[in-house]
Amino acid sequence: MSVRTCLVVAVVLVVCTELGNATPQAGRAAGDTPSVQEIRAIAEEAYIYGLPLVMNYSVMNGFAVNRDSGQFKAPFNQISNEARVFTYEDTAVIVPNSDTPYSMLSMDLRAEPLVLTVPAVEKGRYYSVQLCDGNTFSYGYIGSRATGNGAGDFLVAGPDWKGEKPAGVRQVFRSSTHFSLAVYRTQLMRPDDMANVQKVQAGYKVQTLSAYLKQPAPAAAAAVEFPKIDQELVKSNFFGYLAFALQFAPPGPEETAIRARLARIGVVPGAAVTFQALSAEGRAALVEGMKEGARKVGEAASQIGKDVNGWKIGSAFGDRAFYSGDWLKRAAAATAGIYGNDAAEAVYPMAKAERDGQPLDGSQHAYTLTFAPGQLPPVNAFWSLTIYDGKTQLLIKNPIARYLINVSMLSSLTKGPDGSVTIYIQKDSPGKAREANWLPAPNGPIYLVMRLYWPKTEPPSILPPGNGTWQPPALVRAAGSPSK
Repeated sequence: MSVRTCLVVAVVLVVCTELGNATPQAGRAAGDTPSVQEIRAIAEEAYIYGLPLVMNYSVMNGFAVNRDSGQFKAPFNQISNEARVFTYEDTAVIVPNSDTPYSMLSMDLRAEPLVLTVPAVEKGRYYSVQLCDGNTFSYGYIGSRATGNGAGDFLVAGPDWKGEKPAGVRQVFRSSTHFSLAVYRTQLMRPDDMANVQKVQAGYKVQTLSAYLKQPAPAAAAAVEFPKIDQELVKSNFFGYLAFALQFAPPGPEETAIRARLARIGVVPGAAVTFQALSAEGRAALVEGMKEGARKVGEAASQIGKDVNGWKIGSAFGDRAFYSGDWLKRAAAATAGIYGNDAAEAVYPMAKAERDGQPLDGSQHAYTLTFAPGQLPPVNAFWSLTIYDGKTQLLIKNPIARYLINVSMLSSLTKGPDGSVTIYIQKDSPGKAREANWLPAPNGPIYLVMRLYWPKTEPPSILPPGNGTWQPPALVRAAGSPSK
């Protein structure tokens, strides 16, 4: 059973059961019984607010807890290096990147901070270490753009740490939650470059702060009974998972009010959640509110960014200050592609339709995308174009095992007489003469994502997202469609 983050689903609410180490339900003041209308409104808001936390827990459980998830990477505080790129078999995270081999580090910061060490990386090879917490806030970067390609030690601390930056540590990063994730991306130049990527990955190290300082370790944090999770369990016990996750996420100032409203329907950090005391009308209101929340999240995700030649270009990812209490923006971002980069690190033009709004459909049509001479994506690092199944947002099994076309493939692509580059996007081969430029499409809805890593800030630039001086070209329906 795979653990996926695509949890915006039809909501089916049943009586919630106790999860993990939850304590008995608490938090609602005596006599504070919300009306049916209030229950519906709170449930809607709670779903929008809580969805990224539940999605993140699903990923964390699959990566670091459930060894049978099919997506297990390593226990907490151990780095897992992938000497490969993601394929259609990777289903834990929607819209996965398939052009930078990943390393993952799930962090338990409760007992003490961790020190992340990176090696010197040769000039011209991009890498980044993105720090994402349980709130899905992207709270810091280590790497080519942010800190350079030199070696260094960096400290990552949880919300309760009160220490000072130790000597030898270049920078301190603060997670807003006790559990956190570091996503390492190391550029693969070409297929025969993997051995060099592995050398870089071997230089990624992690140790506790006490080990780094050669001091005695503090007392270990209490053991946690992590509840099992899958798509069906989330549908039946969404608020139970939310209450479990919240106990490891101390509220920020902008969360005080919504946490109080959650408590009114019995969703309290670390407490068991049960709606047995609610009337039939109250339970129905919960379901209605969650369904409306899911509808709003889906709608907001589809509207991320500004329309530019049929592409949606925007900035949906960032830290706590970036979201500033806009929980719908945060939920939409997580739904569109959890753990997406900040715009300064990467911009993601996304397309599901032609410029005139007609949905992209590989079962009905073939498409072309042409970059005019001198109009390739402007980046300091590299760019790619990846294709996904429009329904699942996952990579597609195909006969040539090709999921993307990127800058490192340019030398092998066929060029037009004027130097232009045309990519053929269709489910069947465009013919041997064009196959080098073929991006195999699904037999149905298509979802295309460009990735511009470390986008240039000087013109031509895609920045600011949606209003830059560089624009991606429009997708064109190929002559002779539909493709059969």
